[in-house]
Amino acid sequence: MGARLGFMERPAMRVSGPTFDSADPISLAGFYERLLGWTIEASEGPRHGYPALDGWALLRSPEGDQKIEVQWELHHRPPTWPSVAGEPTMMVHMDIGVADLEEGVSWALAQGARMADHQPQSDVRVMLDPDGHPFCLFPDDRL
Repeated sequence: MGARLGFMERPAMRVSGPTFDSADPISLAGFYERLLGWTIEASEGPRHGYPALDGWALLRSPEGDQKIEVQWELHHRPPTWPSVAGEPTMMVHMDIGVADLEEGVSWALAQGARMADHQPQSDVRVMLDPDGHPFCLFPDDRL
């Protein structure tokens, strides 16, 4: 049952994960597959009449409760981090907990990520995926 808000009852909802725009979605999905150890569950493309890099992919967590989708965007421009007036901003990013921050950074770099020039916190590393989407690695003592 949903929560009652005013005269409406909120329907059951669950966030399953983000969808990223990409100039090369199949390649970017492969990066996240290697980085996280998730499986590319489905992929499509290119569609008839579209460029060779057109496509879509769905990755799913081993538990099956989270997903990442990557979809082709003709006009994709990498986000700018930190933000700069008039340039695309990151709008959203993922936080990824790691057992050891240095090992997590090394692993991400080996999979094709790069470290952002701007690092605003000493205990978090801002990384950029191959398409420039920022994600943060942070120590997670639950791992």
